[in-house]
Amino acid sequence: MLELRPNCECCNTDLPPESENAVICSFECTFCRTCADEVLHNTCPNCNGEFAPRPRRPTDALLKHPASNRRVFNPKLQAR
Repeated sequence: MLELRPNCECCNTDLPPESENAVICSFECTFCRTCADEVLHNTCPNCNGEFAPRPRRPTDALLKHPASNRRVFNPKLQAR
């Protein structure tokens, strides 16, 4: 099951579980579309993998399987 991390690792923008703005790599590194496109050029800085839209978990499933509250933030990524 996906962790659904709550923020962009690059700019720290909130990315709630229902966000259409979230993208992930195969390791679930999580970024907003703006950072993925404009800062990271569609390559994950952690694994060099590609990004895909993060699936959205249905609201009723979130009740039983909530999104993560573990924030990962690396402000050094913005300087790329």
